[in-house]
Amino acid sequence: MHVSALNVYPVKSCAGTSLATAELDDRGIRHDREFMLVDDQRRFVTQREQPRLALVKPVRTATKLTLEAPGMSPLELEPGDSRERYKVSIWRDCVMAADQGDLAAEWFSTYLGTSLRLVRLPDDVVRPVDQTYATRKEDQVNFADGYPILLISEESLQDLNGRLPEPLPMNRFRPNVVVKGAELPYAEDEWSEIRIGNLTFQVVKACARCVTTTTNQATAERGAEPLRTLTTYRHVPRGVLFGQNLIHATPGRINVGDSLAIKSLKRGELHLVR
Repeated sequence: MHVSALNVYPVKSCAGTSLATAELDDRGIRHDREFMLVDDQRRFVTQREQPRLALVKPVRTATKLTLEAPGMSPLELEPGDSRERYKVSIWRDCVMAADQGDLAAEWFSTYLGTSLRLVRLPDDVVRPVDQTYATRKEDQVNFADGYPILLISEESLQDLNGRLPEPLPMNRFRPNVVVKGAELPYAEDEWSEIRIGNLTFQVVKACARCVTTTTNQATAERGAEPLRTLTTYRHVPRGVLFGQNLIHATPGRINVGDSLAIKSLKRGELHLVR
């Protein structure tokens, strides 16, 4: 098995960028979900409510964040933590975030037709991973839903596509790491600890999928799939499962083409409703 694709998503719920090499810091892939949109109640906003976020293309460099979207002039920002800070909510977490200024707020508000602010998770703020699944007390995450890394195998998508009326691309599921060469579809469900290149990862929790997966990432149009089909064979009480959340043991680097080795397997089963 080996890594076939790597992706980073600088702004939560906006388009991703493919990478040849991913640098991992304490939170995950560097710059992944570094930014997030919040509404007037300072609650996070995603494609769940605003599917047209799929069409926003952020490009993150060491010093700049550039945003492009249909009908909008490109906007270049200098990200930082020096502006106003306030608490924002993301799921059950409440964390301090740094506002990224009026220009960014006006750009997104104009594009989506509703009042929004762009915030950044400051370098000196820690958002802990759910301690139920954390491997260490110091495990942390950016503005991803809950975990630093999402992994999916190409074989799992191939199996799903064989059940769908029309095949879907991997970007519907917004993974960070895509792997190829698993002997069976959903083999990642059974992994407990893996090694990619020189880095070790704990496979901590299957990913429950939401309505974002039904959004065409190229057009922002919504349909019924893949949730309708996943419900028939990948359903548990907390939702439908596709992909696995990982926590990395140390910072480092992984590359497209790196081999993946299984270090240990899980003992239990997912108990899927079939």
